[in-house]
Amino acid sequence: MTTIAVTGIDGFLGWHLRVYYHASQEVKLVGIDRSVCRDAGRFREIVREADVVVHLAGMNRGDDREIETVNVDLTSQLIAACREAEAHPQIVLANSTHCERDTAYGRSKRRSAELLAAWAKDTGSVFTDFVIPNVYGEGGRPFYNSVVSTFCHQLASGEEPSIIQDGRLELIHAQAVAEEAASAIKRGAGGEIRLAGSAMSVSDLLRKLQGFDRSYRGHLIPQFPQDMDLDLFNTYRSYLYPKHYPVTLQVHGDARGQLFEAVKSIHGGQCFISTTKPGITRGDHYHTRKVERFLVLNGEAVIRIRKLFTGDTVEFKVTGSVPQYIDMPTFCTHSITNTGSGDLTTLFWAHEIYDPQRSDTIREPV
Repeated sequence: MTTIAVTGIDGFLGWHLRVYYHASQEVKLVGIDRSVCRDAGRFREIVREADVVVHLAGMNRGDDREIETVNVDLTSQLIAACREAEAHPQIVLANSTHCERDTAYGRSKRRSAELLAAWAKDTGSVFTDFVIPNVYGEGGRPFYNSVVSTFCHQLASGEEPSIIQDGRLELIHAQAVAEEAASAIKRGAGGEIRLAGSAMSVSDLLRKLQGFDRSYRGHLIPQFPQDMDLDLFNTYRSYLYPKHYPVTLQVHGDARGQLFEAVKSIHGGQCFISTTKPGITRGDHYHTRKVERFLVLNGEAVIRIRKLFTGDTVEFKVTGSVPQYIDMPTFCTHSITNTGSGDLTTLFWAHEIYDPQRSDTIREPV
């Protein structure tokens, strides 16, 4: 069992690192939050027991002097705890490409890397300088973590995003960062590791997200020619949840009967229909990339969705008498329970064909 201590575990990247390791039986994550930073004894105890420390804690918005002071102080506290505990864990720093800029944030990141490199050289420890471009993903705070978060929040809220400066971006999804960090930890890799993202302009990003918004609100699942398109679409969808759902579909009827369009997608994917006995629950799993739709055709049910690591469960009562779909947000465990007296008939659709070797279906009770 590898013990990984994480500073800033409650932050954006910390949450995604927890998600990445959540199903692992070989890794134990231990959080170092503000209360631990104020308790020198507890801090020493955690780093003494840790095989690895991932240093994510920091400040990237606010007063320049405070940003620089806080970030360097947090790194200095970590080094002091390791020295006092005589601990030599591998330390992975979440650095930034901003470290090359003469800004308060850039200087603080550069100085943090210098301090950790000196500590590693002095103690014979492994220091991994993880230089990361612009990170985006589900759970990002608008107007703080990423322009992607800001644009997605605005589009989901029906607002019109505006571009202040049309610069170039290098974007990488938070789960890709977590995967690369896990690889570096497994290999015990030290030194500087620069992650490569996908380059695009701010205006190109906005046009892509606006296209997703138009398509999805028109009940059409857009194309995903690259992995990044799926990651951006899932990030956009996460800001629609839960207010956007359930989505009521238009029913067309005549003397012959009725019909409605259950799924409109360029992908095809996989669609199946199941029946569920009264009182039975299906699901209790989550996905990291898959777009999955639940649509009750007959009977009554409750769909429950819970974001990982929270106790907040959202319930949607649905019935076959009104065709409504709910698309499951990524990193949220979900289930459907037959609450009626007869059989429940449900249409399930996913944007990709099920592959048991890469199912992207992780068990987790709601």
